[in-house]
Amino acid sequence: MNENLSEAEAANELMRLAKAIAHHDRLYHAEDAPEISDPEYDALVRRNAELEAAFPHLVRDDSPSRKVGHAVAASPLAKVAHEVRMMSLDNAFADGEVAEFVARVRRFLALPDDVPVAMTAEDKIDGLSCSLRYEDGRLVRAATRGDGQVGEDVTANVAHIADIPQMLRGNAPAVFEIRGEVYMEKQAFAALNAAQEAAGGKLFANPRNAAAGSLRQKDASVTAQRPLRFLAHGWGAASEVPGETQLAMMQQIAAWGVPVSALFERCHSLQDLLQHYRSIQARRPGLPYEIDGVVYKVDRLDWQSRLGFVAKAPRWALAHKFPAERAGTVLESIDIQVGRTGKLTPVGRLARVLVGGVTVTNVTLHNRDEIARLGVRPGDRVVVQRAGDVIPQVVENLTREVDRTPFPFPAHCPECGSEAVAEEGEVDVRCTGGLICPAQRVERLKHFVSRAALDIEGLGEKTIEQFFARGWLESPADIFRLRRRRADILTLDGWQDKSVDNLLAAIEARRAPDAARLLFGLGIRHVGAVTARDLLKRFHTLPALRELAQKAQGSDEEARAELLAIDGIGPAVVEALGDFFHEPHNLGVWEDILSEATPPPYVVETRDSPVSGKTVVFTGKLETMSRDEAKAQAEALGAKAAGSVSAKTDLVVAGPGAGSKLKKAAELGIEVIDEAGWAEIVRSAS
Repeated sequence: MNENLSEAEAANELMRLAKAIAHHDRLYHAEDAPEISDPEYDALVRRNAELEAAFPHLVRDDSPSRKVGHAVAASPLAKVAHEVRMMSLDNAFADGEVAEFVARVRRFLALPDDVPVAMTAEDKIDGLSCSLRYEDGRLVRAATRGDGQVGEDVTANVAHIADIPQMLRGNAPAVFEIRGEVYMEKQAFAALNAAQEAAGGKLFANPRNAAAGSLRQKDASVTAQRPLRFLAHGWGAASEVPGETQLAMMQQIAAWGVPVSALFERCHSLQDLLQHYRSIQARRPGLPYEIDGVVYKVDRLDWQSRLGFVAKAPRWALAHKFPAERAGTVLESIDIQVGRTGKLTPVGRLARVLVGGVTVTNVTLHNRDEIARLGVRPGDRVVVQRAGDVIPQVVENLTREVDRTPFPFPAHCPECGSEAVAEEGEVDVRCTGGLICPAQRVERLKHFVSRAALDIEGLGEKTIEQFFARGWLESPADIFRLRRRRADILTLDGWQDKSVDNLLAAIEARRAPDAARLLFGLGIRHVGAVTARDLLKRFHTLPALRELAQKAQGSDEEARAELLAIDGIGPAVVEALGDFFHEPHNLGVWEDILSEATPPPYVVETRDSPVSGKTVVFTGKLETMSRDEAKAQAEALGAKAAGSVSAKTDLVVAGPGAGSKLKKAAELGIEVIDEAGWAEIVRSAS
């Protein structure tokens, strides 16, 4: 998988994975509000592990493989340091990975082939990890896992969980920490959400979140009202370990009066492990609580001690995860949502169904082609799956053969009525009325005044949102009419005479804007800052470009050929320009803008420099300027700024994180300089 990945590319991906996994760890462990499903999270962790195995010298200090859970965030609950760290588990998703785990244990212990490796197997409850510290048999403290080293003190809260005894039965060691999962049964979760909905309260996404939210309460009386349960699966600090095997220890914990899984079993071979896994998987739908896999542990404790730990997980244990769960329900309706970029996304509204412990009412249908592939229509019975998507997906239509009219995907935007089209070779259908579409308007206004577009100082994103909310900004042309709102703006918090006058002066300074910046600010798909300059270098004025784009959209092959003859302009740009200038709503906004602003003809002034006539490629992170600014500098020096490295490239400017382009430049023997070197070229040509 990583054969063609450079070290720079691997380092960049490991950085992104570390940030993403840390983000989702915080949401899951600290806030009980996950954004993604368990399978999607597992995919991130597996990708990180693959890259670290291929590039072990690139393992980061903040690598997810070195962390357990998440540091305790700001909380009304006191922090508790664990005497023995609460570890995580490595995951397996296929039988072959379990076989390799068993073989790895054998190799590490150097066991002869005829020596069996007994292991225990038990269902993996999807709950909140909790450690119970007993001293002389009496419960003295309970703590969540947190980041494995520091958790939250929930002693008062667990006092209301009937499964957790305040005193252990029989004789117990002076110190013994029992570890397990606090969870909520499926029926209790459904009843809690029903009560929350009736009271207008917060609905929980799944039983695990409900259990976590119920346990981590400052007011223990809230926890007392929630039907929480507990199952033990191991232990932590212990002054004495009264057993020599995992089985014996779990039997002792049960004898002390703490529940353990009824599905706990000792297995004597790989075949036994996999058979028990399939047995638990088959029983999963009928279990009263949610599980997401089976946990295997080496039975002999002396072998566990020899195997020890690696990073954040024991070598002697493994979690064998289940594949994504599915459930059947009815697709009641299909709504079309318009995103901020104009993409029309169909969303299915479902009859409420529980899938993998999560109540599902919405499902993504992705795009027009996916609806056609599935043949779904309102009223169909469908199979939905939670795997890899925040919103679950439809995997099968059980009634596609029923004779009903296919779902009519709209040809016009449901928000503004503009034409909705799919570009050639693309599946996504997009609204062409970007400047007037309510779903896109705010984002388009922000883009219009962004640094690479009109770059109006003082008119940032928050100000755009503030003015839009008051109805002062409906379209880009309204920006130039803000001078009429001076008195209104002064009534807002934070605005004084000087700041308002500075803003209005900055707007007035853009009444004769650079034509390429104005074209880029319109937000036409595929027309970036460089493409806008390429177009204006050829046509000089916006009306000339508009005229040719309209002809090309009207099947004028000569006009189309003239556009395509421009270096860097392809069919996608030509189609996007034609769609934009064909839409009457856009033309109205266009004329409105030009009634307020008059861009002069576009002229590129170049000066002689060491890169005149050469092709330059910028790659990696530029730290003192934006990529667009660097490309504009190249053009001013008479060079062409290209987006990819080829045999025609003369110079590559590489910043930190440069990847495949830098590698290709080295292979082709192309000169490479850093950002400081490029700055010196610019200075020398001044």
